[in-house]
Amino acid sequence: MAAVWDGTYNADGTKHRKYLTSSKSSKDLEKRVKEFERAVAERTAVVKNHMTFLQYARKWRDVYKAGAAGNTLAMYDNVIEKYFVVEGAVQLSDFRPVHALSILGAAEGKKRTQQQICMTIKQVVEQAVSDHYLPVAISADISRCLPAVKYKAPEKRPLTGAEKSAVFSADLAPMDKCFLYLLYGCGLRREEALALTIFDFDWKSKEVSIVKARALVNHLKEENKDPKTVNGTRRVPLPDRVRPAIEEYVKGIKGPYVFTMRNGEQMTKSSYDKMWRRIIKAMQAVSAEDLTGLTAHVFRHNYCTDLCGQIPTISIKHIARLMGDSEAVIMKVYAHINLEKEDAHAAVNAALG
Repeated sequence: MAAVWDGTYNADGTKHRKYLTSSKSSKDLEKRVKEFERAVAERTAVVKNHMTFLQYARKWRDVYKAGAAGNTLAMYDNVIEKYFVVEGAVQLSDFRPVHALSILGAAEGKKRTQQQICMTIKQVVEQAVSDHYLPVAISADISRCLPAVKYKAPEKRPLTGAEKSAVFSADLAPMDKCFLYLLYGCGLRREEALALTIFDFDWKSKEVSIVKARALVNHLKEENKDPKTVNGTRRVPLPDRVRPAIEEYVKGIKGPYVFTMRNGEQMTKSSYDKMWRRIIKAMQAVSAEDLTGLTAHVFRHNYCTDLCGQIPTISIKHIARLMGDSEAVIMKVYAHINLEKEDAHAAVNAALG
């Protein structure tokens, strides 16, 4: 028997050693010792740890994903805290495909969530292998056992006629109306609108400047950050139909932030949710149709769709600049609009006589 240092330390600072044996010969034992020492030196040996899989996943999120975008962190947070807890007591060193499948089963019927669970498990396990907490073979085993979850995102849609009518007939508080009109008339992302200050408005040129975004994420710190994309910093025209109400409200506030809570602080996730519920309730009160699935992003997609309807008066490149997005994204919307307008029967008859 030989006591060999495995590269880790005990709580008292002394080296932790692993005992190796051989039933063959002392020469064989010596060979095993050298192989193990080489593995430790090359960091291919698995390092001893006492963490559960859940504890390591939390550490992974906090350390390796600290710089991720707010929504991405919220996704990891949801997967780890809602689903990884199903196998929360399992030691990291004991984590196997059966545990991964158990976690996946907890989200049965939720295809998108299952996609996110599979992705997160694979990333966590791969990092644990890289940190030498798990053997390399485990990563391959888990990747092989997790099924390919098929999920199709709901198709993006513009506003309906009833929703457009409700935007301008709803009885809204001044701040709520300002927010809704910025979404409708400028196509801003929710987080872009929430970060606006009174200094971002140029009433002479009738434009609003987008220079920041307000991250709103449950369980995480709200903060102001750069716009979502490299094209996010931009100036957007304030259309005549919405500008008067926006200008009246913005000029009447003490500032500097346009959208705040009662105490004057910038909005949190919960305060934004309350504002959005007020807006939907006011719109529903003047609409004969049920308003379902109405989000801030629907207004952004509607803005893009309406602008694409003005091509060639405005170019795709210019629309992308106003949206703070790529031309490829705008092309997809434009192609979808054209597809809906196409008459296949008429085209075939015209082509083939």
